[in-house]
Amino acid sequence: MAEHEHVRVAVIGSGFGGLGAAVRLRREGITDFVVLERADSVGGTWRDNSYPGCACDVPSHLYSFSFAPNSEWPRTFSGQKHIRAYLEHVTDLFGLRPQIRFGAEVKLLTWDRENLRWHIETTRGSLTADVVVSATGPLSDPKTPDIPGLDSFPGKVFHSARWDHDYDLRGKRVAMVGTGASAIQIVPAIQSKVGRLTLFQRTPPWVMPRADRAIGPAERRLHRALPLTTRLRRGLLWGIRELQVQAFTKRPDELGLVEQLAKRNMARAVKDPALRAKLTPGYRIGCKRILLSNTYYPALTRPNVDVVASGLSEVRGSTVVAADGTEAEVDAIIFGTGFHVTDMPIAERVVGAEGITLAEAWKDGMQALRGATASGFPNFMMVIGPNTGLGNSSMILMIECQLNYMADYLRQLDVLGGRTALDARPGAVAAWNHKVQERMKRTVWNTGGCTSWYLDENGRNTTVWPGTTTEFRRATRQVDLGEYEVVRAARTPEGSGTAAAPRTRKPARGGQPDEVAA
Repeated sequence: MAEHEHVRVAVIGSGFGGLGAAVRLRREGITDFVVLERADSVGGTWRDNSYPGCACDVPSHLYSFSFAPNSEWPRTFSGQKHIRAYLEHVTDLFGLRPQIRFGAEVKLLTWDRENLRWHIETTRGSLTADVVVSATGPLSDPKTPDIPGLDSFPGKVFHSARWDHDYDLRGKRVAMVGTGASAIQIVPAIQSKVGRLTLFQRTPPWVMPRADRAIGPAERRLHRALPLTTRLRRGLLWGIRELQVQAFTKRPDELGLVEQLAKRNMARAVKDPALRAKLTPGYRIGCKRILLSNTYYPALTRPNVDVVASGLSEVRGSTVVAADGTEAEVDAIIFGTGFHVTDMPIAERVVGAEGITLAEAWKDGMQALRGATASGFPNFMMVIGPNTGLGNSSMILMIECQLNYMADYLRQLDVLGGRTALDARPGAVAAWNHKVQERMKRTVWNTGGCTSWYLDENGRNTTVWPGTTTEFRRATRQVDLGEYEVVRAARTPEGSGTAAAPRTRKPARGGQPDEVAA
């Protein structure tokens, strides 16, 4: 990077969130920005997760940007390579590559109170920015449990998000740890290759059939010739999921019928009563994300597969030991144990106006105003921030909502003029999160009787949005200045002795802070 480089906006990450932010900046007429990417290519989660069987559990036409529809999806549920190819296509379609800095991992972000800008240290050098948009995503840093004896294991160990494609699994004795969304795709993909597969299941998932099929040439030609049909298809997929939200957020008891369908799905594939008992969850469906697969249950019935209804607790040489005492000799251990979601590593690298990190500010749990901004961290925005996740629909919908908010945030800075920053008021952040958590109390994620990655170490759900995407779009339509303190610089950063002026409150454009829609 050029010495003393300064940009108006620095975006961190080049997955869906980061690329979407870059496109939106361009459409807003902002070209003075960079995208900082730690890897050597775009794609985020869909670059890093390349394990066998990797695919999306959201329909293809809903798992894409509304401003970049794709008529060429080959299947109704796309695989990893097709989603990654789509993101490469978006990058080229909107000419984003010149502004992406590959191999530029952000090591430290520090707020300069005098000059009202962020100092950014990366592995490729340093720069400053007026505004930082963090789009690192919650599924970017793998989480591997601290298992006694793991360091001395003589075989191969890797996480599903860091798959070792050079390691040949054929004929090997493999331990698969975890039964989340990645694991249920990996198990059927490797079962026929390995010598023996031992699945360590701490908690069984609810699994529904996957209504996947190939999208034929005629169907794709129709979408190419009549783009309206693509939009209609996307709209239908969206509408169905909007109607389903009530059962997750307000009436979890209505999910009982879905549980019966899931049990029938299991019974069709698993005839052994003992195995069915192991695989039957003891919590309400929807409490953890409902998984989709037509091949997971059949794979578990194969002679070379053992299901251990207990988590991995210890490794003794080549022997893996479950919490219930079950032992198995293995050559490789694969962890499908998720990511740092409620303790995002980027938070440890962001130092705000009061000299503390975002992680320290969040010591009692993550919280952000409208999922985007945190008090004490001026001009720092998040895409896929706290309580913006979904339990039954496409995250791309939520990302686009947050991009709307980002765009209006930048417009408000322009309107205010001069060297200006916006800092979320503590009261506004607290009020927003209180309403979110109040709504969360009756959702299936909080009442369903499970422990999931949606919950932090205090049992607080800081991950999921307890409403429809329509409600969230309404809540992020525009920035309410009444929810922010406006910070002005006394002089331009080039002047000497620059100091920040006292924080002054500007009249709210929309009156009182918006209520979280009931």
